[in-house]
Amino acid sequence: QLQASGGGLVQPGGSLRLSCVHSGPTLDFNGIAWFRQAPGKERERVGCIAISSSDGRTSYADSVKGRFTIPRDNAKNTVYLQMNSLKPDDIAVYYCAAAIDSQCRVLKRWGQGTQVTVSS
Repeated sequence: QLQASGGGLVQPGGSLRLSCVHSGPTLDFNGIAWFRQAPGKERERVGCIAISSSDGRTSYADSVKGRFTIPRDNAKNTVYLQMNSLKPDDIAVYYCAAAIDSQCRVLKRWGQGTQVTVSS
């Protein structure tokens, strides 16, 4: 089961941290991906983190590289999406998804979305 939370309203240039609580890695659950979908736009993959490997390897979309990171807390079975330098283009519903593989190529389950709004 996945539970995403932490969305809200933030000013341009501000920061926000989303959380995704999961059930812990298994043989068929090795990665968490973050996606977002803005009104009228296609869903975009934001990034991915390996939850079963010791290095927690991550990857990011070019649109967020350098601004967003995906840290994890294995003790809490939680993955975060740390969003800095937010812009109006980041307005979207954000989702986390469980992946079978550590590179998040094969998704198996979606969490509920959380709304992020960037506005002054």
